[in-house]
Amino acid sequence: MAADAGARPLTGELAAAYASCRRIAAEHGRTYYLATTLLSPERRRAVHALYAFARMVDDIVDHADDPARVLDPQDAPGSHSDRHVFGQQDVARSNTARQVADAREAGPFAEFSPAPRHDRRDLGLLSDVSPAQHLDLVEKQLRLALEQGNLDTTDLRRHQIVTAAADTIARYDIAHTHIWTFLDAMRMDVPGTATHRTRYATMSELREYMRGSAAAIGLQLLPVLGTVVPVAAAEPAAGALGEAFQLTNFLRDVAEDLDRDRIYLPTDELRAFGVDEAHLRDCHHRGHADAPLRRALAHLIAVNRDIYRQAVPGIALLAPRVRPAITTAATLYAEILDRIEAADYQVFTTRATVPNRRRILVAAKGLTTPTRHR
Repeated sequence: MAADAGARPLTGELAAAYASCRRIAAEHGRTYYLATTLLSPERRRAVHALYAFARMVDDIVDHADDPARVLDPQDAPGSHSDRHVFGQQDVARSNTARQVADAREAGPFAEFSPAPRHDRRDLGLLSDVSPAQHLDLVEKQLRLALEQGNLDTTDLRRHQIVTAAADTIARYDIAHTHIWTFLDAMRMDVPGTATHRTRYATMSELREYMRGSAAAIGLQLLPVLGTVVPVAAAEPAAGALGEAFQLTNFLRDVAEDLDRDRIYLPTDELRAFGVDEAHLRDCHHRGHADAPLRRALAHLIAVNRDIYRQAVPGIALLAPRVRPAITTAATLYAEILDRIEAADYQVFTTRATVPNRRRILVAAKGLTTPTRHR
């Protein structure tokens, strides 16, 4: 079975590729990375490989906004990849503080040491091609790795990311369509592509975008996590959970998205509460969410919680040993909505985050909750 394939031993080069992906995951994701400590080692490394690939693609999209931007997780309070794919970014922690936090969360990752400050080349980004061309190149290289087992690139970091991702896809028999659907959605964020867009009028339009940018990620992860039912039966809930995570990110990051001339909230639904784009930008400029915007955000939070309600029962369809990790991620992400409400919806002045202590307590509960066949 595919789940058994994950336990096959790794060669030196492949082990190095997965180790590189693990470092990327640990450097960039807090909620996500903490949740993965609850997985078995082989599942954990597979999730890290998929994360690193998605992170690399999202960084390409980020550089479409500002090609000269130096990628540094300590300089930016949130990144496109963490908002659109997996989890929450570390916020301006020093290397020392990050090491302390890692030691506390340690588990099997006690040996992790934070990566040094880096520029775009460290994640395999190219300076001599456009973001659209770069996405095409990454897709071509992954197809080569999947179909022919070789990879035409001299960039070590990108070689490692694509190698580990291709190995994970093959080991767990992940449907390739989920990968291409994700890449197609990412092209929608890149100026100059045929499908580029920065506004979504209805929730249906936004969910169609999230089908590739978020739901597809959940569907990629499903064979890795394992299920107690046929994979197809678990896919609707897995896709919904990916959408729920992403919509939470969109609600939290309204200001950051506006700074990039993007609105990832359905504009027709905002307008129903008297909030058009000019109104939204005025609130951003004043640093204050007024009554109409607060009502609109409250409505969209209710919509978001309904998606969580549809998704969370699907966790019971997963293999028992992975349920604590996914429950932890779902619990912590849903609590971001509570934090937005507690801040009176002031998304322009307060970035809603779940405190470290709460994160660790929820993860610890997942570790200690009895689970059959764990």
